[in-house]
Parts: sequence; structure tokens; C-alpha cells
Amino acid sequence: MQIKDCFYLGKIVKKHSFKGEVVIKLDTDEPHLYKNLESVFVELGNNLIPFFIEKSSLSKNTMFRVKFEGVDSEQDAEAILRSGIYLPLTLLPKLTGNKFYYHEVIGFTIKDINFGNVGTITNINDSAAQPLFEIDRDGIEIFIPMIDDFIKKVDRENKTIEVETPEGLIDLYIN
Repeated sequence: MQIKDCFYLGKIVKKHSFKGEVVIKLDTDEPHLYKNLESVFVELGNNLIPFFIEKSSLSKNTMFRVKFEGVDSEQDAEAILRSGIYLPLTLLPKLTGNKFYYHEVIGFTIKDINFGNVGTITNINDSAAQPLFEIDRDGIEIFIPMIDDFIKKVDRENKTIEVETPEGLIDLYIN
């Protein structure tokens, strides 16, 4: 399995017991969807390795306590500490309406209600306080905050997102 075929579910943040249990901090708004997993992919080096789950429990909303098969000691748990946890994209719940996954909208066209065609989404920058659409407009990079009030319509069939940005925002980048 390659990372491009998966989505990031969370990260192993700490050991839980001397028997190899670990705690995974889930990066999801709906952690309950993942409480009955049979296996996950653990990122070790540049590889995704399947790990099978012996037992698990969800606690403190996004904290997922897991006992993996073959991880039976503190040393075994230490070896996978701080590793990313991934699942195949096929396991992502389908979103509808104006909700979307970041990876899903790369390549979509952004159209502003007042400005018109803005450009193509090349990336989602989620390292800032507010996630941003990174848009290419004929070589000019434009950033639009991903604010619910700005996003008016997500059209998956035509691969477009209709937004309504404050007057002058897009002009800042092209003038």
C-alpha cells in the first residue's frame, strides 16, 4: 500500500502499558467511525506496514487505545511511537453537500460568484490557523481561506467549487 492511496487517521502519541499498548490521537471529527477497526497501516520509515489490532477502545473522544498483534512490550511500543496511522482511501466515509476531503478537491476549479473563474486548486494549505485553498491562475498563486461562509457550492460532477469572497480579495493577487 502506498501513502497516496491512503488517508492520515492519526498518530501514535504515547505508550499505555508495559504490555505494548499504545494511544493513537485520531485526526478526525468522527472518531466513533473507527472504533471497530481490524487493522491499520503504520508509517515506519518511508513504508506503510499493516498492523492488526487485537483490542482497542476509544477514550477521551479522539484518543484511541490499541493493542497491536506482535507489539507485546514497552520496547516494541517505543519502536512505533510517533508513527503516523493510515487507512485506505476506500474506507473514507462519503461526504455530500459542501463538505469535502482536502485530497478530493485538488484539481477542482474555483469560481467566485462576483469575480468569475479564479483558477485551479493545486493544494490545501492547512499549516496556518485557517486552511487555505492554494489556487493557480495562469502562474499566479492565489490563496482563499476555506471559510464555510465563503463556500457556496461543491459540484463534484463538474469538479468546481463556487465561492463568494470579500470584494477585492482576489484582486490583491492579480493587480
